[in-house]
Amino acid sequence: MSNLLDAALSFPAVLFTFAFVVVIGYWLLVLVGGLGLDVFEGDTEAAEAEPSGWMKGLDLGGVPLTVALSLFVAFAWLVSIIGSVMLGGVNLAGAAAAAALIGVLIAAVAIGAITTKLFISPLKRVFRHVPAQSRSDFVGKICIIRTSSVGPDFGQAEVTSPDGSSALVQVRQTAEHAAETPLKAGTSALIYDYDADGEFFWVAPVDPALDNFTPGQA
Repeated sequence: MSNLLDAALSFPAVLFTFAFVVVIGYWLLVLVGGLGLDVFEGDTEAAEAEPSGWMKGLDLGGVPLTVALSLFVAFAWLVSIIGSVMLGGVNLAGAAAAAALIGVLIAAVAIGAITTKLFISPLKRVFRHVPAQSRSDFVGKICIIRTSSVGPDFGQAEVTSPDGSSALVQVRQTAEHAAETPLKAGTSALIYDYDADGEFFWVAPVDPALDNFTPGQA
């Protein structure tokens, strides 16, 4: 355990260790309902429509930036830890040790990017951008809540798009509904309106018998 801790706090793993701590904290906030997946993306519409240059170059577009960064940091951190521990058993010093550590850093970045790309490919279908002209088609459909809670200013749900694929959309619930019948992850809700200004859907609780509903059945 001490070897792992030393490796995590030594170069090059330390470059990813603190980022990994931030990633863990971020996802804990997402799980308890404090943040959304697009919190670091600024304008959601622009971020989804045009991924940043480095993401486009690595073919990491099609998912929220936070998801891509989280996967990259996790994989790069793991590779750097493994590399550092392996180097610990080799008797290197001076320039040779420095070169080996830099090699571990380069390998961590490269393997992290490649592995992230492999993991993101199947996720693009889930995070598929919903074209503006099709948003009205979701009104009246049943969706599945994917965040721990839904309120007047936070919430996401999975709904089936017109072409049959699943899409993750922003949803909101009135304060009255949230207090009387809170929506939790995995429960079903009815999309009854779309707010063009806020770019989200209003949802309301539905019959508990629909809690086992799977998107695409309606």
